[in-house]
Amino acid sequence: MTTLDMEEFRQAHRRAETPENRMLREASRVIEALLFASSQPLSEQVLQTRLPVAMPIARVLDVLQADYHSRGVQLVRLADGWMFRTAEDLGYLLSREAHETRKLSRAALETLSVIAYHQPVTRAEIEDIRGVSIHRGTLDSLLETGWIRLRGRRRTPGRPVTYGTTEHFLIHFGLESISDLPGLDDLKGAGFLDGRLPQGFSVPMPTDSPELTEDEDPLGEDLFTVMAEELVAAEDAPLDDGDDMAIEADATTLPLSQ
Repeated sequence: MTTLDMEEFRQAHRRAETPENRMLREASRVIEALLFASSQPLSEQVLQTRLPVAMPIARVLDVLQADYHSRGVQLVRLADGWMFRTAEDLGYLLSREAHETRKLSRAALETLSVIAYHQPVTRAEIEDIRGVSIHRGTLDSLLETGWIRLRGRRRTPGRPVTYGTTEHFLIHFGLESISDLPGLDDLKGAGFLDGRLPQGFSVPMPTDSPELTEDEDPLGEDLFTVMAEELVAAEDAPLDDGDDMAIEADATTLPLSQ
């Protein structure tokens, strides 16, 4: 087919389109361009405001997701937004180019796991679950990654700070919501747990609701003051042997804490 024949074909196809399909096609092009240009997931609310026509954003996203289903990049939902990502079966081709070096100690990964599954959780509660004291730099390194945040203060003596995960945590580990973290059956199926589990062993049902729980108060102070208090409290904390073991964090290395 010549270039002229192809153009005539396209024009004939456009003339045969219904007004509704033409609006859907144009809306899809706009959303496609916005998502490709963004380095972060875009929420449906934001995308809806950018549509040039009155079209439900859910329908537009469904069309785009279907169009890209079998391509090298796919439209996926992460946290509360949408973005294009390399198809999972082709990720190995770009691992060298797109690899983001972010070294974490084994202790930091264990701490991150405890926070993810047990949030909101305090420093003392993390230490109780892990069975060892937290090195003074462990929580700092996790805060610097943007994967955890300061939530509030526990309504207990001393009013300790509570920690939780962030949207960046979900995006980095490819999770739509915190409930997508592996459960007990998933961990058994992957071989991370054997059949000799203690009686009553269970995996917590994680939640990252932004609302404070009944036993939490707002921080009530600027974040720098809170972080300074945490650092002072950790000055005399002993080193954890695991802190010297540098490993890379990805979705398969998050350990499970009971």
